[in-house]
Amino acid sequence: MNGTLNKVMLIGHLGDEVKMHYFEGGNCIGRFPLATNEVYINKQTNEKITSTEWHNLVVRNKAAEICEKYLSKGDKIFVEGRIKSRQWQAEDGTTKYTTEIQVTEFTFLTTKKEVEGVKPAQNLEPKNTNFETPNPSNPENDLPF
Repeated sequence: MNGTLNKVMLIGHLGDEVKMHYFEGGNCIGRFPLATNEVYINKQTNEKITSTEWHNLVVRNKAAEICEKYLSKGDKIFVEGRIKSRQWQAEDGTTKYTTEIQVTEFTFLTTKKEVEGVKPAQNLEPKNTNFETPNPSNPENDLPF
C-alpha cells in the first residue's frame, strides 16, 4: 500500500461551549474541547477506573456556526476528521505546539436542548448509522393488506 491515511472518529462530550473566531473575508472557525472516556477495572484492586482523554476540535465556516448555535457544554457528538499539529510563537518568544482534530463531518447525538424537552431542528437529528437494531414489533415486510 503506497498511500497514507489520517482519519479520526470520536464520540464524546463537549467540555466547554464552542468558541468562535472570525476572519477578514467572512470565514470563521469554532474551537471546543471534546472528552472521551475509557473505563476499566484495575485487576490488582478490583477498582473501576475512568480515564478521560481531551481532544481539541476545530470546525470551519458554516459547520462552526451550526455547532455554535446548537451545541452546549456536556452535549454528546460524533465527529470525523483528521489530526493536525501546528506550532506558533507566543508573545514571550517561546514556541508553542498543539495537536487538533480538524473536523470534516459531525452528527449531534444528544443535546441539552433535546434533554430539556426542546426538539432539535429536523435537519440536525442524527443520521441513521445502522448501529440500531431493527424494531421486531414493526417488521419491514408487514403489509397492512
